Amino acid sequence: MAPSELERYLHEHIPLSRAMAVEVVSADPDGVLLRAPLAPNINHRDTVFGGSASALSILAAWSLLHQRLWAEGLESRLVIQRNTTEYEQPIAGAFLARSALLEPQQWPQFTRMLARKGKARIAVASVLSGEDGVPAGRLVGEFVALDAGQAA
Repeated sequence: MAPSELERYLHEHIPLSRAMAVEVVSADPDGVLLRAPLAPNINHRDTVFGGSASALSILAAWSLLHQRLWAEGLESRLVIQRNTTEYEQPIAGAFLARSALLEPQQWPQFTRMLARKGKARIAVASVLSGEDGVPAGRLVGEFVALDAGQAA
C-alpha cells in the first residue's frame, strides 16, 4: 500500500487523523512513519498535547498492521486492546511516530492464528520524536485482529 493510499484510508475511516492533519511519510513492511504538525495538536504550554502524541503513536502502530494484513490479503477488523505510553520530553513542533513490530518473528504465527482461529494478537511499538529525530516517547500496544466477519 502506497503512503498516499494509506493516508487517504486513514483520513476517510479515522476522522481524528484528518483533524490532526496526519501525513503518512513512509509505509513499508518494517514500519510506518507518520507526521503531524503542532498547530492542530497544541496544548496550553505550546507543545504537543499528550493525547495527540498518543493518538499518532497508536495510528502508526495500527497502520503498520493494517497495511501488512492488506498486503497478505487477510481481511480483518483490527483493534487495540491495551497500550502504555511513556513521555520522555515535550515536543515543541511537528512530531513523528515510527512503528515497528515488537517481535517481528511472531508475524507468521500471528497470521496463521488469524487464518485458523479467526482471532490473533500481536504487539507493536511506536517511537515518538520531533523532526530532529530525538526520541521523546514510546508506545507499546497490543492489537487484536478478528476475522472480518466477527464483531469487534
